[in-house]
Amino acid sequence: MSRNTKEEALETRSRILDAAEDAFHARGVSRTSLADIAAAAEVTRGAIYWHFENKGALFNAMCERVRLPLEAIMEAETELRASEPIAQFLSDVVKVMHQVVHDPRCLKVFDILFNKCEYVEQDDPIVVRQRECFMDGKVKIKRMLNAAVALGQLPEDLDIDMAYVIIHATFTGLLHDWLFTPAGFDLSQYSGKLFAATVHMLRTAPTLRSAV
Repeated sequence: MSRNTKEEALETRSRILDAAEDAFHARGVSRTSLADIAAAAEVTRGAIYWHFENKGALFNAMCERVRLPLEAIMEAETELRASEPIAQFLSDVVKVMHQVVHDPRCLKVFDILFNKCEYVEQDDPIVVRQRECFMDGKVKIKRMLNAAVALGQLPEDLDIDMAYVIIHATFTGLLHDWLFTPAGFDLSQYSGKLFAATVHMLRTAPTLRSAV
């Protein structure tokens, strides 16, 4: 494949993903067909199938364009990540929330994920992929919590499972509420303080201690 042909293929793929973002955001995922996306991208359905196996694969690729930069933020090697996992986590959270607020593509995709997805069929490829991402995030957060416990930054008898639930609920709750009513509060301003309060709760709440 010549250089120009490769560039044209990448441009077509990008145009399809852009059209999918707009269509999913406007109609919802279940109400959007590949024909709708093809029309918006001004390509044939065959062109979509050349790049993506099905709608689920297209949806996942759309999400990955946002997830990969966010994962890079949360996995970048820093001096704090090993020595101060809690401090690095709080810094990561603030950066991610800032990205959601100020990056139009990131904002649109998160709005699709939280407000425009209808999870009906449990074996739907989109549902399966979202569940896999959920479990991957769970592993990473619990790894951070265990590292903080080992370093004495969190209580040694902290119930890690409950701590994970609280952190995840805070993260998704903040995003869901802000995406539903962006004028309700300043996500960029509040996120750092609210997560710092959550960490304080992990350190001090007796109900979060493991029953030994």
